[in-house]
Amino acid sequence: FIAKMTDFMEEGTIVSWLVAEGDHVDEGQPILEVETDKATAELDAPATGFIVAIRPGAVPGVVIPVGETIAYVVERLDEPVEALPPL
Repeated sequence: FIAKMTDFMEEGTIVSWLVAEGDHVDEGQPILEVETDKATAELDAPATGFIVAIRPGAVPGVVIPVGETIAYVVERLDEPVEALPPL
């Protein structure tokens, strides 16, 4: 999900994904670049696992509200997850 980077941040714009669906990530690894009203920052993986179910429409240039889920990190690629609705 898009995490709040400042007390006043309400949304962020996706600049680029640093990983692809199916990639293995380690907790703390940068996975996404997001632009705020103040700067561009990297968002880190919240856990170790695989990136799955990237939300349709979560592409560079799209504005995402803070707290919005845009992908899952799961332990196994075959782990079932709820489909995310398009943005």
